[in-house]
Amino acid sequence: MGWGFGVTPPPPSLSVPPPSAAVLSLVDLAGSERLDKSLSRGERLRETQAINASLSTLGLVIMALSNKEPHVPYRNSKLTYLLQNSLGGSAKMLMFVNISPLEENFAESLNSLRFASKVNECVVGTAQANRK
Repeated sequence: MGWGFGVTPPPPSLSVPPPSAAVLSLVDLAGSERLDKSLSRGERLRETQAINASLSTLGLVIMALSNKEPHVPYRNSKLTYLLQNSLGGSAKMLMFVNISPLEENFAESLNSLRFASKVNECVVGTAQANRK
């Protein structure tokens, strides 16, 4: 399910700055899962593998941007390719990581926190306003 909204800028006048253009992307990766624990089969197995691959590529892209590497592997997954304009350049990014309080999910929660910590250490740059 996707969500969207729009904002109508005020009419131009001398006291109002020019309108800005923006894109808001909301992505739910449904969490990475251990294949042996999830007992996934068929389509669900392929979906779980794709989510795990997308998370891995997202981490690589964020690290490449942070290290100012000449090549950023945006094309290594559909997720990073579609979010290319939202990950670099004049973009601002916010990531939420949800973890489970259950002891049986401790290892998975710890992996999620490690991923979040790795991403949090990256400094990509300051976002710039897109003025029309």
